[in-house]
Amino acid sequence: MRELIILGLGAHGPEMAEIVEAVNRVKETWHLRGFISPDGHRVGESINGYPVLGTMDVLRDYPDAAVVPHNEGGYRLNVPPDQRSGLVSLIHPSAVVSRTATIGVGCVIYPHCYVGLNARINDFVFCLSGCIINHDDVIEERVILASGVTLAGAVHVESDCYLGQGCQVRQYLRISQNSSVPRVRKADLIGMGAVVVKDVPPNSVMVGNPARKLRERTPQRGG
Repeated sequence: MRELIILGLGAHGPEMAEIVEAVNRVKETWHLRGFISPDGHRVGESINGYPVLGTMDVLRDYPDAAVVPHNEGGYRLNVPPDQRSGLVSLIHPSAVVSRTATIGVGCVIYPHCYVGLNARINDFVFCLSGCIINHDDVIEERVILASGVTLAGAVHVESDCYLGQGCQVRQYLRISQNSSVPRVRKADLIGMGAVVVKDVPPNSVMVGNPARKLRERTPQRGG
C-alpha cells in the first residue's frame, strides 16, 4: 500500500478520506496518512479519524507519498518539485469510467459519476457525486463540477470553470475559460440548475433555463 496525503481541508477533505476507504475495500491501495493544512489551521487535530499533519513543509517528511488535492485551493498549493510526480487522482469505485477515457492527475471523482467513451478530463478536476460526463467531452484544468451536473456529448469545458449543482449542458457546446469560481457563495458562473443551450463566452455568469448571461465576471467583483 502506498502512502497518500490529502492537500487541503474544508468540507470535502473528510469525504475524500471516505473515498480512500471505499477504494481500499475493493483493493488495498492507499495508506492515508492524513491532511495538509494550507494555512496551518487545525494542525495537530484529527478530522474524520485522520490527523492534520501540518503545512506544505511537512510533505518533505513523506518523500514517497502520493498526494491528491482538495478542491478549495488544494491545487494552488506549492507542491515541492521533488513531489509533483506523486500527484495522483482519487476515483470512487462506484464511478463508471470508459476504458477509452483519460483522466489527468490531481482529480477527484465522487460516487456514481459516469465518464463516457473518449472523454478527456485534464488535471485538477473535482467532480462531485452523480455527474455525467458523456462521450467525447473535454474538461480542461481546474474545473469543478458540483453534484448532478450533466454534460451531453462533445462538450468542451475550458479551464477554471465552475458548473453549479444540477447544471445541464447541451451537446457540442463550449464553456469558455474562467466561467466559474471555486466557491459557490461568491457567484455561480454556471448557476444551480442552469440549462446551457449555447456557447458560453469567457468570464460569464450564466443562470436560468435557458441559461442567460447575468453579468461579466471581473476580478474587482471578487468572483
